[in-house]
Amino acid sequence: MLNGIAASDGIGIGKVLLIQEVSLAYTPHPVTDTDAEIARFREAVQAFILNTEEQARALKESAGEKEAEIMLGHISMINDPYLQGEIEKLIVGGSCAEAALEAMCDMFINVFSATDDEVTRQRAADVRDVKAGVLGLLLGVNEVKISDAPKGTVLVAKELTPSMTAGINKDNIVGIITETGGKTSHSAILARALEIPAVLSIPDVMTVFENGELVIVDGTEGLVIDRPNGAQEKHYREERERFRAERRLLDQYRGKKTVSASGEEYELFCNIGNPENAVAAVERDGEGVGLFRTEFLFMGRTALPSEDEQFEAYKKAAIILKGRPVIIRTLDIGGDKDIPYMGLEKEENPFMGFRAIRYCLQNRELFKTQLRAILRASAFGDVRIMFPLVTCLEELRQGKALVEECKQELRADGVAFNEAIPVGIMVETAAAAMLADVLAKEAAFFSIGTNDLTGYTMSCDRGNSNVSYLYSVLQPSVLRMIRRIIRCGVKNGIPVGMCGEAAADPALIPLLISFGLTEFSVSPTSVLRVRKCIARWTKREADQVAEQAMELVTMGEISEYLKTVL
Repeated sequence: MLNGIAASDGIGIGKVLLIQEVSLAYTPHPVTDTDAEIARFREAVQAFILNTEEQARALKESAGEKEAEIMLGHISMINDPYLQGEIEKLIVGGSCAEAALEAMCDMFINVFSATDDEVTRQRAADVRDVKAGVLGLLLGVNEVKISDAPKGTVLVAKELTPSMTAGINKDNIVGIITETGGKTSHSAILARALEIPAVLSIPDVMTVFENGELVIVDGTEGLVIDRPNGAQEKHYREERERFRAERRLLDQYRGKKTVSASGEEYELFCNIGNPENAVAAVERDGEGVGLFRTEFLFMGRTALPSEDEQFEAYKKAAIILKGRPVIIRTLDIGGDKDIPYMGLEKEENPFMGFRAIRYCLQNRELFKTQLRAILRASAFGDVRIMFPLVTCLEELRQGKALVEECKQELRADGVAFNEAIPVGIMVETAAAAMLADVLAKEAAFFSIGTNDLTGYTMSCDRGNSNVSYLYSVLQPSVLRMIRRIIRCGVKNGIPVGMCGEAAADPALIPLLISFGLTEFSVSPTSVLRVRKCIARWTKREADQVAEQAMELVTMGEISEYLKTVL
């Protein structure tokens, strides 16, 4: 039995297919005809773009729009003017296209890999994927294709790249095992979207298994059973049927309100990253959008999006949601999200630096362009504005003042918008949590971002393995922060939601019910499961659990207690 990272729930039982990486070895050679070599590089780039567009279309059909964006991000990466310019400079200096490409890509891979932030480290995998794709075209080497894998296949690979995943026939693939990757890696995201059980980060995985051998993948527990005996196979086949039956049972919660066992109603929203994701939110029975990330409009390009371009995106989401709430988070760049053309200076500690609302308030025209676009979209649905990373009252007031300026400009132009559009904030810092009683008097709503709140409260980076043991929403200090935020919101009569990963955690749901949370915002795939979980609890039962849990003083004690309750 092997242990890895549980990346995608479910049980897969099938035969191993080892995905061997093709050799991209070459011999560097000096170039004299640099114009011809640059032309050869550009031809490979164009071929790569066409291939990737086709992969994105396939991935959109099999997994969804959001997942297809991972592939489109590869196009943006290779199209980056700086990257292409530096590669061509190396070619002009005498390097062959292969060596120039590899030198520049490896530089970015090393930079991304050296960071302590897990999300940024995942970008190194994207660069490796792009490098391999273009290098393969330069060398005339065919990419790894897994579209012809037979039914009952468990894919085993060192690294399952997005370009490989694009070719997966999800009817034939029953499990995924890799040597690298984490829960937030693209291979994990794609596995979950395809609903294929996956276990990642098993050392030396390519030498452990042989083609054709039977293997069991427990993506819920992060276990892999190699050459199972009869009893093990029987047990896991029964577990697989129980898992599938549970998924089918969730359908009974479709089309129903989100109500606790004692009758309290809650709003169950979805987190989305672009207007097309709003379709998945509706299809998965979300009651609205609790977090619409807007960074997609600014990334993968060389200039700022216009007001009209932003307006069309926000309007599209509002129309798709048909009157259901759409909470749009204003631009949240900095930290792990760098956009080259926006001129962000390199900072030693970007998560504590010039990011999110701080950047926007000092770039007023950029901010007002986005606010005007959101206001215009509010004429087409229940659109709301949310400021990220607020740490003090001044930031909220300055942001609201800019909203009022934009309203005046739109009135003068005779443009329709919702005069009473709600303006709320993300509460994701210890500062905002401690000031929640003051902020609640001037914010229309709160949305708790548990990922950042946990990191800032515990002063730790979840991507840093040396301190990741501290990173848990079940830390007593984090739970006290959450309880305080919710209580301050309730006392001041404003709704309080949660859009971090913890909103879908069954162990945390009774505590959130007891604290008084009014809105849960989760991934579209989690909607029915969370609705079912909420329906199991009465307010009285949740209060009893919360009372016991909040008397405990360590994360381990709280975690063990909640396991027994569940």
